[in-house]
Amino acid sequence: MIRIGTRASALATTQSTWVGEQLRAAHGIDFELVEIATFGDRSDAPLAQIGGTGVFVAAVREALQAGTVDIAVHSLKDLPTMPAPGLLLGAVPRREDPRDVLIARDGLTLGELPRGARVGTGSPRRVSQLNALGLGIEIAELRGNVDTRIRKVTSGELDAIVLARAGLLRLGRADEATEVLDPIQMLPAPGQGALACECRVDDDATARLLGVLDDPDTRVAVTAERTLLNTLEAGCSAPVGALADVVWGDDGDELWLRAVVGDISGAPTIRRSASGAPGDAAALGRRLAEELLSDGADRIMGSVTAP
Repeated sequence: MIRIGTRASALATTQSTWVGEQLRAAHGIDFELVEIATFGDRSDAPLAQIGGTGVFVAAVREALQAGTVDIAVHSLKDLPTMPAPGLLLGAVPRREDPRDVLIARDGLTLGELPRGARVGTGSPRRVSQLNALGLGIEIAELRGNVDTRIRKVTSGELDAIVLARAGLLRLGRADEATEVLDPIQMLPAPGQGALACECRVDDDATARLLGVLDDPDTRVAVTAERTLLNTLEAGCSAPVGALADVVWGDDGDELWLRAVVGDISGAPTIRRSASGAPGDAAALGRRLAEELLSDGADRIMGSVTAP
């Protein structure tokens, strides 16, 4: 029996159940979910105010370190870029669609929303990129699980919300989105759409079990994205978007990385991209981050306040 530590939300338990089912199919072992309340779940404050980094994973990691669970499953975008003592990132399964989506009243798209429309999001990254589009919309602070957020639209309190498409796909609710946002408009958070499966570094047996779930292309992509985030010294609530893809180039596989750093107001915004070999994912992330920093990304991030 493998004990899987997870947050208690519908999305988190769905993700962790999927991991357990994959392990059962591959190894014939059973699993149980151990639900753990995190600080981010207990607090209603905006993420930028409570620190953002690690607030959804710290308690689950502590349970893993203490031996209460054997595996911890997280949304990778919530995971701090620095490793936790005694823990190993045993698997990064194949990534789900990393893009953001809009859920709007009356089936509207982002470009169809009227000026002054209220759009909900708790992410400074999304606020920055929405404001950079110059659509004249009003941003409203948004927290809560997927159901809570969607009800803000169906009740008429908000005109639209922005969510990660991966979560809706995993919950079987992707058809509720009224538009899938192109990364040209809205780059996702580093690691968005990917899962992180952690185990203890001294638990070789569990590490071997997790190995079958690891997807090399996904691990390479998120390594570039998260190295960029780490080099920028920015947390998961910072106004930083990044997306890496392994693509076929003239000389074989290439890794393409795009990134954005923007002020909450939408200006200034810095967008840059770079490419390299998949085996140099970390170096690529550092190089692009250093380019962003030389263009003033540190000054932009230093001026950010919560929406």
